[in-house]
Amino acid sequence: MIMIQETLINNSLANLYEQDYCLWAETTVNLLKKGKFTEVDLVNLIDEIEDMSRREKQALSSNLRILLMHLLKYKYQPKKRTNSWRFTIREHRKRIKEALKTSPSLKSYFQEIFAECYQDARELACDETGLILNTFPDHSPFTLEDTLNTDYLPNN
Repeated sequence: MIMIQETLINNSLANLYEQDYCLWAETTVNLLKKGKFTEVDLVNLIDEIEDMSRREKQALSSNLRILLMHLLKYKYQPKKRTNSWRFTIREHRKRIKEALKTSPSLKSYFQEIFAECYQDARELACDETGLILNTFPDHSPFTLEDTLNTDYLPNN
């Protein structure tokens, strides 16, 4: 009888996950706080926890691409430099630093994706500036340290 009730509760929570994500999350938190682990929708909870890590990594790469693109624009279009570009550089540095501070394990991932993000940033800079792709070097002219250095702005 208990097993049937647990199955009904788990099915009900699985349905709630599809119908009202916010309520599902709140219900799951309450069940966990009360120690009612057998009532938790484990399948969807595991998926959500896996997605959390994936989203953190995606946000890091997105912020890095934008930062590198703006550093390239700043370096290769000195006459078009704007406060908006400096703002974007500062903002995305802060986002990356915050991510690395709250999740230090992302530091190795940051190093791992740096070259790939730079290649993406070259293409984005090409699209946004109208300059040909070969304007931007094949390998990043910015070190990892320069990229995150609050005081660093590239000059020609």
